[in-house]
Amino acid sequence: MLEATRVPGARGSVALYRPPATLASRRPWYTREEIDTLPEARAQLRGREIAYVADPLDALMVQIQGSARLRITEPDGTQRVVRVAFAGTNEQPYRSVGNWLLQQGLLRDASWPGIKAWAAQNPQRVNEMLWSNPRYVFFREEPLSELDAAFGPRGAQGVPLTPGRSIAVDKDSIPYGTPVWLSSSGPLANLQRLVFAQDTGSAIVGAVRADFFTGWGAEAGELAGRLKQPLRLWVLQPR
Repeated sequence: MLEATRVPGARGSVALYRPPATLASRRPWYTREEIDTLPEARAQLRGREIAYVADPLDALMVQIQGSARLRITEPDGTQRVVRVAFAGTNEQPYRSVGNWLLQQGLLRDASWPGIKAWAAQNPQRVNEMLWSNPRYVFFREEPLSELDAAFGPRGAQGVPLTPGRSIAVDKDSIPYGTPVWLSSSGPLANLQRLVFAQDTGSAIVGAVRADFFTGWGAEAGELAGRLKQPLRLWVLQPR
């Protein structure tokens, strides 16, 4: 859940974009660095802005996660909560900014809070870090009804994700919709529960790999930003 504005200003100047009209005709599309620096790329995104957030790392997190809730302040001062959902990418490779920081020897704690702390201390190198990940994600805006607000975004299976019960998997290893018993104990969470394979992601590779959907809000965001621990999975299939 992020605060956002409909027009750029002191409270937000980093845009989240709808797909550009030329996305399908140029494959791959411009890299993240080119989007930020090339006039022709900027021109093709003009008018495609959905909303603006204050922190470029928050915008990156939305792109990595593939969706977010925005509390948008409209030009007349009114506020409403909407969802931005995944609508496409520039088809450039995804590279982890956390891994880039580790490889540069700049950081030992590559959790999301650790990355944000490094960025706050090194503002002059934030663009260098961001540009190490060429992938860029575009969104569509969705209204949030009272029913929709109780669930997460639609995963790759096409159904809304449920906090604490949905996982993202490698779809070549675990089919969507499969019930899975997840066992994972670590310093942040003790998870022993039935979950469902309902989403995927480019960084989720292998049979015993899962991204756990924590939900939304400050507490969920803190857990999601730090959760990295061993796990075991049992795929449950009918006889």
